[in-house]
Amino acid sequence: MGPLSDEADLRTRPPDSLMTVPARPTIQLAYAACAWALAFGALSFFWAAGSQLGAATLGVRLEQLGAAREPGFVVLLWATGALKVLSGLLALALVRPWGRALPRRALLVATWSIGALITLYGSASLVQHVLMVSGAISTPAGLGSEALPWHLALWDPVWVVGGLLFLAAARQESATR
Repeated sequence: MGPLSDEADLRTRPPDSLMTVPARPTIQLAYAACAWALAFGALSFFWAAGSQLGAATLGVRLEQLGAAREPGFVVLLWATGALKVLSGLLALALVRPWGRALPRRALLVATWSIGALITLYGSASLVQHVLMVSGAISTPAGLGSEALPWHLALWDPVWVVGGLLFLAAARQESATR
């Protein structure tokens, strides 16, 4: 078959079967959102497996639960790790051929929703922690004053950035299709 027959074949196929390549910014944002989610998933699995490295940055109570290997907390870590990995795969579904098997509207709604939830969580935590530092509200003993700077400088901004990556990928994909 030559180029002309291939071109004729493309014209006779239903539009849904034609492969469209996502725009470069969409690909970059989707991969960045995926990398963010997989990194956070890896941390959850790392702590679920028993590591205490970095646990003190989360707060006194979470560090204690991890050190005691509290079964409910360990299950929660495994579950949140799995959810983070799934959200990373969702971001990839925006730009990978296998993602076309999913209903586009559902994929976009899920990506927008995950982005909004993550951004809201990070933003609310950031505001709450700023209020704690300012003395407007007290710092809970379960968090502790030593973990508070870690939340302000690392955890809260990283959650906001992750949510914004999902939102930007969803927006870019919505705008290009």
